[in-house]
Amino acid sequence: MKTRRDFIKISAAGVGAVSLGLSSLNWKGMSPLYAAGGQEPVSDEEMTAHSTYCEVCFWKCAGWTYVDRKGSIRKIIGNDNDPHCNGRLCPRGTGGVGMYNDDDRLKTPLIRQTVGGKQVFRKASWEEALDLVASKMKAVADKHGPEAFALFNHGSPGSHFKHLFHAYGSGNEGEPAWAQCRGPREVGFAATFGSWVGSPEPTDIRDTNCLVLIGSHIGENMHNGQVQEMSTAIDRGATIITVDPRLSTAASKSKYWLPIKPATDMALLLSWIHVLIYENLYDKDYIAQYAMGFDELKAHVKNMTPEWAYGITTIKPDVIRKTAREMANASPAVIVHPGRHVVWYGDDSQRERAIAILNALLGSWGKRGGFYFKESVPVPKYPQPKYPHHKWDWKDNLDGKYPLSAMGITTELLKASIPEFNCKHQIKSWIVAGTNLPLTIPDKELFRKAAQSVDFIAVVDTMPMDITGYADVILPECTYLERYDYIRSSPHREPNIALRAPAVQPKYETKPAWWIAKQLGERLGLGAYFNYNDIEEVLDWQLKKMGTSLEEMKRIGVKKYPRKSGGLYLQDGEDYEFNTNTGKIELYSTEFEDYGFDPLPNYTEHPQPREGFYRLIYGRAPMHTFSRTSNNPNLWDLMATNSVWVNPKVADLWDLRKGQKVWLKNQDGIVSDFPVEVRITERIRWDSVYMVHGFGHDNKKLSRAYGHGASDSKLITNVMIDPMMGGTGMRGNFVTFLTENPEKEVES
Repeated sequence: MKTRRDFIKISAAGVGAVSLGLSSLNWKGMSPLYAAGGQEPVSDEEMTAHSTYCEVCFWKCAGWTYVDRKGSIRKIIGNDNDPHCNGRLCPRGTGGVGMYNDDDRLKTPLIRQTVGGKQVFRKASWEEALDLVASKMKAVADKHGPEAFALFNHGSPGSHFKHLFHAYGSGNEGEPAWAQCRGPREVGFAATFGSWVGSPEPTDIRDTNCLVLIGSHIGENMHNGQVQEMSTAIDRGATIITVDPRLSTAASKSKYWLPIKPATDMALLLSWIHVLIYENLYDKDYIAQYAMGFDELKAHVKNMTPEWAYGITTIKPDVIRKTAREMANASPAVIVHPGRHVVWYGDDSQRERAIAILNALLGSWGKRGGFYFKESVPVPKYPQPKYPHHKWDWKDNLDGKYPLSAMGITTELLKASIPEFNCKHQIKSWIVAGTNLPLTIPDKELFRKAAQSVDFIAVVDTMPMDITGYADVILPECTYLERYDYIRSSPHREPNIALRAPAVQPKYETKPAWWIAKQLGERLGLGAYFNYNDIEEVLDWQLKKMGTSLEEMKRIGVKKYPRKSGGLYLQDGEDYEFNTNTGKIELYSTEFEDYGFDPLPNYTEHPQPREGFYRLIYGRAPMHTFSRTSNNPNLWDLMATNSVWVNPKVADLWDLRKGQKVWLKNQDGIVSDFPVEVRITERIRWDSVYMVHGFGHDNKKLSRAYGHGASDSKLITNVMIDPMMGGTGMRGNFVTFLTENPEKEVES
């Protein structure tokens, strides 16, 4: 079938039709960066430090970008006053300068056109590109209403485009951080404690006596503050319990490693709850004062013994009891970590409920060494008109499905983009800002159909990621080191704010997202929502309302504020009302019951691999953030490719050798584009294989990442949907090995 747009890759031939200089549109300080010159050693005194916070991952550690007198960025270091990083950046943070120096960056606006019957990208001026996007937005609004234009976003760029879309009149926005990442834990913990976990997680790891990690790979996902606190906890002699089919970095530092059979975590959690209750190890005073539903929970788990769980999880009953007692002995200074990427098997909100219930029984919520009460600083809203009311949004297409979803579900927005789904309301066009949808959405065919169905796609990104191949217009964003963004105000022990300011002028013809959004808004007649010449005016106005100024924040980078909401922890016997239906910690969820869901979590058996196939487990590496850093020259140098971990028994069965290259084929016949090296190790169970996410790029424009390793994303075709909030469970996929080249042609 001929599609409305072909997938095309950015190449020299593809953008060579027109050659343009810099746009006549100006942003204060956006002239070309002069030559950096040599790289001889210089001292800190010979450099200027500029305040920033990191964009390499969501932790957003504050730091200083050091620039020499020739205009070259030399290094990025942490801000000593920042509670996110305590002055120390992770490998990703220090390597962030590679995003700025990457020669493969998007450099100029690009527009799709057809030449000789073939679709290519050509260079365009900013005026032409912005005029085209604005004209499409206006046409959609006039014909279908602004709601028919959807936004897919992530990170700092998304915040600027959310403002644009709300002013435009569309509430249709989707962020993969919800349905493809952490949504289930927010649902599970909110139903129990009346509070989202949020980011950064309010885990008091530095003071804990016992940390339980169940599918959470601290040390590999490099949640910076948590890694530092976990190191402190280990030095203090805290007990670490890691539940994982793989001997992760955290597992190697643990007193207990429980190599659980994949997809059986719920059975282990319920058996731990059984032990705590039936051995009278739970925090009785805490539960009596703050919780409801204990009797129902006790009856519910009566038969969920360690012996019952052993037959499901392969974890021996004595290990289940020992680890439950370790938690109880540490109570309340114990944390059963809620995890981050928790969309696994489709019952993920219930699994997170079980984790929340465990923490409640241990008395850890609101206690030192457990979970502290976080607080953030409200940032004043810059004066603007009230947003217009939108007539419909993504919720209206659900017809009652996923009632506990609090954010736009990306996959549902994609379905609304495809006429064959006959949704009540249709999405006609997209803007995609800061998210690489083809590697984020697990259902690749759904994404492709949606991209082929919509009339128009504009993409805002710093790199020629996969999503740019589907764009009609590409708007090149400058990196976080070259721009201002909104004030970072994240909840923590101490309320605090951080400033991101440009250290250097943007390279090439790239622009900051705030500027792109403002230009589009003005073209759409929405200038009243962008009533400033430069974002510096907005930031300075907000900061002065907060008792500081842009000038001061440039000097200090981070400012802390006194708490106003009360103490970090509950005091013994302190009265406290939780934000639930009953005002109590709900061991028995009245909210779930009201929506027709089980008020108590149950174990559900999930499919297992057929003979010759192995469950695909994917994870992170400390030097990479998803696929966004795999081409970063600094971080690529640390890890250029992934490998597939294979148990020695499986390797012997297949006659696999260390370093041998194999292709992976999943249960639906999908084969990896590129081969991946075999790593033979006892650190993975025999029924599973493991690989780091974010590799296997097939775009030659990514000169370092192209063809290195295999993409786990491509092999995820079986998706299990969480009925509560629409999360896309991705761990029900199985792969086998192809030892000979399947001779698949990859488009160059």
